[in-house]
Amino acid sequence: MGNGTVESIHIASAAEGMPQSVAQVVAIPGSGLEGDRYALKVGTFYKPEPDYELTLIEAEAIEALLRDYHVELAPGEARRNIVTRNVPLNHLVGREFAIGDVRIRGIRLCEPCDHLQKLTGKPVIKGLLHRGGLRAQILTPGTIRVGDEVNFPR
Repeated sequence: MGNGTVESIHIASAAEGMPQSVAQVVAIPGSGLEGDRYALKVGTFYKPEPDYELTLIEAEAIEALLRDYHVELAPGEARRNIVTRNVPLNHLVGREFAIGDVRIRGIRLCEPCDHLQKLTGKPVIKGLLHRGGLRAQILTPGTIRVGDEVNFPR
């Protein structure tokens, strides 16, 4: 097993609302993160499917966007719920992993889109292509906290 960490957590209560940073959040299987737009069924792209429960992005991807494309993006601006460090998210598609005590299943990549580019007002598509994060399903309930360990299969 490999391990990384949760660097930050972000939720937005409304579609297109600015995500707010929180220290912890309750993960609810079949719903999403308590207080987040998708758990509230008001996200722009909401569908009652598991891959809308949770999104993650690597801190390293955000850093590479600045380094390689000179586009500065705050972690919450990425519009992903959880920012990780030292977690190879692309390799977790179709695999189970844990964030603290919460079991998660990676579903598919969360590629950047025109909507993200419109909301940020920044040219993010090229720099986040294939590094835009992971859509995931919450398998067990629990609280996810900043600093939690992310354990994943190698």
